[in-house]
Amino acid sequence: MNLFKKLKKRSNELNLHSVSTGLFVPISEVKDDVFSQKMLGDGFAIRSNIKEVYSPISGVVTSVFPTKHAIGLKSETGVEVLVHMGIDTVELQGRPFEVFVKEGDMVIPSTKIADIDLAMLDVSNKQSDILVIITSGEAIDFQMTSSINVSANDLVGNIIFN
Repeated sequence: MNLFKKLKKRSNELNLHSVSTGLFVPISEVKDDVFSQKMLGDGFAIRSNIKEVYSPISGVVTSVFPTKHAIGLKSETGVEVLVHMGIDTVELQGRPFEVFVKEGDMVIPSTKIADIDLAMLDVSNKQSDILVIITSGEAIDFQMTSSINVSANDLVGNIIFN
């Protein structure tokens, strides 16, 4: 028996935290068929009433879209998550977003990853839902534990690996 050999045991569960303060919305109720029909994966949305956006997981930033509307993350357990800010916001060319992370940065649920100009989204007639989508395609069971009104960093659900 080798006492010095460290084995990294993969957890069978990953906690998901609220990315902002506002109304928790099940993914099936988002007003965009690509998201509500889970074409990209399961998840949830927050209808934010503050500008700050935080990481939903502990992990690493894998991508920041050039239009700043989406940020890819990978958890310590290997699960890939997409934080998508607003609906149909790609055409705004990044104007309503200020991103504070870059590829390779380590994040935890209290890490502020972006700010959103909610007034600009409103004037542009864009939904301000911040979506958290599990995109890694693994066999998972997503369980929501959230109430309707949430604060940034609240535990809102978890992923159980099948």
